[in-house]
Amino acid sequence: MNVKDQIIAIIAEQALLTPADVKMDHTLEDLGIDSLGLVESIFAIEEVFDITVPFNANEPSSSDFDISSVAAIVKAVETLVRDQGKV
Repeated sequence: MNVKDQIIAIIAEQALLTPADVKMDHTLEDLGIDSLGLVESIFAIEEVFDITVPFNANEPSSSDFDISSVAAIVKAVETLVRDQGKV
């Protein structure tokens, strides 16, 4: 399973949807994921990919980790995986 598919699976689980229901242009808000679901998603991403996500749950808008859409999250995780040598 590639990064994109794994991220979609994590997000789908948080949103109580099937992966097929999660589109790359969706925002987490579109999918009904609240702030707690976001934090749980970040923890799951860190665990699955063995990376550290630079994310401030208290101020998500000031984070370097882009959560503006599913596609942005996939890109951010791919970058972290590469930068943190987890490839």
